[in-house]
Amino acid sequence: MSNRITKKPILMMSVIILILSIALLGCSNESVENESSTGESGNVITFAWPRDIGELNPHMYNPSQLFSTSMVYEPLVSYGDGGELKPHLAETWDISADGKEYLFHLRQDVKFSDGTSFNAEIVKKNFDAILNNVDLHSWLGFISKIAQTEVVDEHTFKLTLTEPYYPTIQELAVVRPVRFLGEAGFPEDGDTSKGVEKPVGTGPWVLEEYKVDEYAIFTRNENYWGEVPSVEQIKVKVVPDAETRVLAFEKGDLDLLYGEGVISIDSFNQLESTGSYETSISEPVATRLLVMNTNKDQLSDERVRQALHYGFNKEALVEGVTSGLEEKADYILPTNLPYTSEVAATKVDYDVEKAVQLLEEAGWKLPKGKTVREKDGKSLEIELMYNSAESIQKTMAETLQSEWAGLGVKLNIVGVELTTQVERFKANEFEMNFFSNYGAPYDPHTFVNVVATEGFGFNEAISAYPNKEEILNKIAQVTKTTDEAERQQLYTEILGSLQEQGAIVPISYIKKIAIYQKDVSDFTFPANRDEHPFTGISVKE
Repeated sequence: MSNRITKKPILMMSVIILILSIALLGCSNESVENESSTGESGNVITFAWPRDIGELNPHMYNPSQLFSTSMVYEPLVSYGDGGELKPHLAETWDISADGKEYLFHLRQDVKFSDGTSFNAEIVKKNFDAILNNVDLHSWLGFISKIAQTEVVDEHTFKLTLTEPYYPTIQELAVVRPVRFLGEAGFPEDGDTSKGVEKPVGTGPWVLEEYKVDEYAIFTRNENYWGEVPSVEQIKVKVVPDAETRVLAFEKGDLDLLYGEGVISIDSFNQLESTGSYETSISEPVATRLLVMNTNKDQLSDERVRQALHYGFNKEALVEGVTSGLEEKADYILPTNLPYTSEVAATKVDYDVEKAVQLLEEAGWKLPKGKTVREKDGKSLEIELMYNSAESIQKTMAETLQSEWAGLGVKLNIVGVELTTQVERFKANEFEMNFFSNYGAPYDPHTFVNVVATEGFGFNEAISAYPNKEEILNKIAQVTKTTDEAERQQLYTEILGSLQEQGAIVPISYIKKIAIYQKDVSDFTFPANRDEHPFTGISVKE
């Protein structure tokens, strides 16, 4: 069985991740001021989100939001700082020597929010509901490799795979689809793909009140098996427009703004500059990348790709475009992800002379009186595609266009809708494209599987790599490893080789922002990019 992720599920993965970072447009002030009639105590966090929380179905995707799903439903294993995989609903687990059998020892003190018991039977029922729709969930690598689910005893659950797949534990930490719905939430026929009866989970929050497209109120689960939240309620207001969110925050109607792209960089900096609020910026959650298609003649020579990397001031670009909210990236994956800290790819510093030298060596000469280099009658002219709805991509594209013009490279920039950008990337109809990896808890294995997937963009983009087949073989091998040292070595070689040959250029590390009122304290960013940010948070009454 292939370890490569199929094309359609990877597109689904892209959409799922993008949900967190793309704000919808169009909102009136009524969305902020249309309050619930529910009486609020002082111990409440009011939070804004661009869209409705959705159905809260742990086994399905849109329109449910990842942060709200994670408030109600929990995993067997959670993802901690630095990629540490920690016990959650499973206290411990054992993995067989051949990497195919996983034995989970479940917590015995856990109940769902309706008082029913969490046990191996309900774990199996959730897995079986997921496996009844395996094609829908096969983007998660281990799902299609499940051979058997088994209740060993009340608190022991066994998962058997058809082949070893080391990321299984890491993939169990994702927010969807492997989180656990209580018995009362299942429809009569058990098919959760059609919806759930009610959102019954084991998590620290319970949905108390909900008005579609206006608000949702979550109350803390007083019988939570873990640390009961200090905040009594989380109120989520649906505010699609970013400027309206800022105004509501300044008025004091919101306690917290949090996420990726939830407000503009200018708004964040303006609010921070007042000194009236607390602000936080997360560790890197993903890398903003520039992908060069080596199938195209002008980009088939590694020297040209390297010249373009040397030929722009990355640090100044990132600082200028993001005002310090992102940082210059030296590597194609953030080094706070598993297996990434030992990658020894060369750091590329801004060096115009080096860039010109490489272009000259590659045969691209600048004819007298002309501004664009030529070789064999062709101009060094390249097209960069960007998402027209994302201002950061647009501004970065314009900056690259200006800087590379100084090298004698003509960069044509084309703004397209996100769906067009994704489809053209998949169809290999691009010369350069912006991309960001998936972050925690998906990488590095999801990123390298994407690279190996035919018909997505990366696989074709690295066609000129002389060791392409060797890289793809290592990617196929790495997820089957049972030896940690071997796995680390493979990732070091794969990620290093992908970067060294210049088709994947790291630009900046993407971060989450949080800004909150001064009576909010103990805010921390979750290590899992998709988790809710309310663990440990408190508010002065």
